[in-house]
Order: sequence, then structure tokens, then C-alpha cells
Amino acid sequence: MKKAFFFSMILLLSSNFLNAQKMEKKLLRHVVMFGWDKGVDSNYVNKVVNSFKALQGKIDLIKALEYGTNNSPENLSKGHTHCFLLTFTSEADRDAYLIHPAHKAFVASLNPSPTAVTVFDYWAK
Repeated sequence: MKKAFFFSMILLLSSNFLNAQKMEKKLLRHVVMFGWDKGVDSNYVNKVVNSFKALQGKIDLIKALEYGTNNSPENLSKGHTHCFLLTFTSEADRDAYLIHPAHKAFVASLNPSPTAVTVFDYWAK
């Protein structure tokens, strides 16, 4: 009887631990895609990319940041040339990022503005 109780407790604790780990791994992805007209200075675009990358060092709510340029052969990018993928652990963190002074300064610096902008957020599964 004691062995059965002990075994049941181990299973219960293990289940709770695994569920807690699953909850901790829930990640909010914030996708930002930009595109510029062909005549825009590439040095300016590089400056924008570097400024966007620098946000991770200025806003600790950003848990990860990836970026890259479009290389799809499908010709469906609708003018988007650059993609940034930010990771947050909660909607509150994402919302605080959106109003953070460093993010606001970055957005204000976009001159000329990208001609194509798409933002899409989702919970990773």
C-alpha cells in the first residue's frame, strides 16, 4: 500500500512538473516585415536593420531576435524584403515593448518609411 501511494505521488509530481515546463515554453512571436522601393539607399536600409537588431540590447523584454532577407523563389513577398522575428514570453511584455522609448525612437527614425510593412503576432505551438 505504501509503495502504491509513493508511486502515485511520484506520478502526480512528475505530471505537475512537466505541465509547468510546457507552460514556461509558451512563446509569443512578433513578426515584422519591411520592404523598400528599389531606389532606396542600401546604406540606409542597413542602418535600419542594425537599429532594429540593437533593440534587443535596449529592451530586455525581447527574449530573442532573428532577422533575414527574402530569398523565396515563389515571388509572393508583396514587396517585403526584410523580416524580423522577435520572441516574447507574454502579451504584456510585447505590449510594453511597443510603447518602450527605444522602440518608439526606432519607429520615428524610419525616414524614408518602408513602402511595405506587415506585422503579425502569434503564440508558437
